[in-house]
Amino acid sequence: MNKSKIKVLIIDDSALVRQALQTILNDDPDIEVVATAQDPFVAAEKLKKVKPDVITLDVEMPRMDGITFLTKLMKQHPIPVVICSSLVADGSLTTTKALEAGAVDIILKPTLGTQRFIEESKEMIRDAIKAASHARVSKLQRPNTPEQKLSADAVLSKRLPTLKAMEETTEKVIVIGASTGGTEAIKEVLMGMPLGCPGIVIVQHMPEGFTRSFAQRLDGLCQIHVKEAENGDAVLRGQALIAPAISTLF
Repeated sequence: MNKSKIKVLIIDDSALVRQALQTILNDDPDIEVVATAQDPFVAAEKLKKVKPDVITLDVEMPRMDGITFLTKLMKQHPIPVVICSSLVADGSLTTTKALEAGAVDIILKPTLGTQRFIEESKEMIRDAIKAASHARVSKLQRPNTPEQKLSADAVLSKRLPTLKAMEETTEKVIVIGASTGGTEAIKEVLMGMPLGCPGIVIVQHMPEGFTRSFAQRLDGLCQIHVKEAENGDAVLRGQALIAPAISTLF
């Protein structure tokens, strides 16, 4: 029995980028580019005829930017989206907005030599598409803002008198590991965690530098404190630590 190919829609205003992506994706026997579009309006028309499993999406495009399109898409017909843009640099506002809107992965294109980058990074791009095809995405909803948010230290002070006392306890630690597409699942889990929950440590497959933006985004959504882990951080109740990405892993 033949395995169904992963159907991809490419949205990018550059004809060279569309062609380069189409070529490297179609060369993989497990992937098929079913349509391309130069902007979100054309993409919307294509979506009436085809149903892709994954969308690759640029950010800076004519008529409508990619983040606006992504937000509208996730509110109406959620499809796993991999952002592929030169605007999603480490810690940028665009990165945070893309993650908030529901992107399952982010690929940073260079401002120069984009076509060469795509050709040289074809395995990484193909792997991102394959992983995204397994992501479970849901309609984007505006989260309820917690009425009160306390830091991990504030929660700790209510429960235990000193850090040393906490270190002597046998409290369990929650460990979470996720591949590409796991960002939304992690968000749902952390948003449901109460302030006094056990300490949480997380490893999420994500490009180097993007874990900080991801942690900051979650910190603004959750009752508990969420931060990118740093050397010397203690695992505290009411806090989630996200391991920083390492370039050698990708």
